[in-house]
Amino acid sequence: MAEQQSAAVTGGVGLPTRATSTAAPPDHSNRNTAVLVGFTALTNLADGVTKVVLPLMATRLTDSPAQVAGVALTLTLPWLLVALHVGVLVDRFDRRLLLWIADGARMLVVTALLVLALRDAVTVPALYAAGLVLGVAEVVALTSAATLVPSLVAPAGRERANAWVAGAETACNEFCGPFVGGLLVAAGASVALGWTGAGYLIGTLILLLLVGRFRPASDDAHPAGPVNQRIAEGVRFLWQQRLLRLMALALTVLSACWGAWLALMPLVATSLMHLDTREYGLLLSALGAGGLVGALTVTSVNRLLGRRWSMFADLIGTAAMVAAPVFSTSLWVVAGGAFLGGMGGILWTVNSRTISQRLVPDAMLGRYSAAARLFSWGAMPLGAGLVGVLAEGFGIRTAFAVFALATLAIIVPFLRTVTPRTLADAAGPGTAPSPAPAQAPAHAHD
Repeated sequence: MAEQQSAAVTGGVGLPTRATSTAAPPDHSNRNTAVLVGFTALTNLADGVTKVVLPLMATRLTDSPAQVAGVALTLTLPWLLVALHVGVLVDRFDRRLLLWIADGARMLVVTALLVLALRDAVTVPALYAAGLVLGVAEVVALTSAATLVPSLVAPAGRERANAWVAGAETACNEFCGPFVGGLLVAAGASVALGWTGAGYLIGTLILLLLVGRFRPASDDAHPAGPVNQRIAEGVRFLWQQRLLRLMALALTVLSACWGAWLALMPLVATSLMHLDTREYGLLLSALGAGGLVGALTVTSVNRLLGRRWSMFADLIGTAAMVAAPVFSTSLWVVAGGAFLGGMGGILWTVNSRTISQRLVPDAMLGRYSAAARLFSWGAMPLGAGLVGVLAEGFGIRTAFAVFALATLAIIVPFLRTVTPRTLADAAGPGTAPSPAPAQAPAHAHD
């Protein structure tokens, strides 16, 4: 293990003296990266399947849209209810152990549902209870996994690790998972639940292959206190740092745009674009394809443009995604916007995680990650609700135009805050700012 180092971060953004997270030796980084990506892919694939299976099981029990929607809500509501408390746990206990506990809870719930399904005894309240437990487990798993990267992967390999982990999250949870879930449900709910449980089990076992430190570094300056005090420390840390605060607020707007697009696109596809099922599937796949391309090319994009302009690309990509339906009903134009939005989303995710892993002390990383995810996951349902109200009162195109303008409004504060000097300071002392692309190819701050 590399010893913990401290470095003062300057540059006028009020960043504190930070402790660089302990990193595993370089010869273990590749192994740990592969294990984390494999775990993330398997468990997020299983999560994506459950997001399809549980609501479909509900449709066989009730005709009430509210009750069916309630099942889907239970899977995401824990992000708003317990994310900050989970962050405290992640900063206090062994993070691999928390992953095992989360997967153990998932396997118990899926097994219980499987038994009920085989006995034809599934009820809507049982689905609600299962959804809440699975949702809480997802919060624990994603928060814990995100904090393991700095302690298990050497600094030079973190950008690549973040790229593959983020790509696995997006591709498996949001795209492959629902697709596989639909296929499995066609074979029967019991088959789908069985395969889901197997995915969680395999994910749990491969964590045994990790090598390194799994407990958070001790924070002698801030000893453990009451839970609410610990939560306040994490939120205060995020809010007091100008760069981290800007990234959180920008992510709130960007995530709201994603929530709005996903919520209204089914109606746009049917009423304005007149797409059939195959064409709508192609439209959604463009979003996933963009995310996959972003994960594969983020290192090259950072090397060519620099981290600042790589993140700026997400502002343009998200604006293009929500603006495309305003100007065109062409499948290829809207799909092109979706591709740019998906690619930009991964570019932002990878770079923001790499930056935060350098700025946030290991003892604070769980609370910071939980607070940051609360901004993004909490903004998605808000965006979905707001776009519905705007579309009802002013029309679909006007609703999307409002979100496109909101994204463009981030540009000026982003460029004023995320400067080459700020990013150089975030990378550590002695790192020069990236040159502008017109002068020479800019390199990512590894």
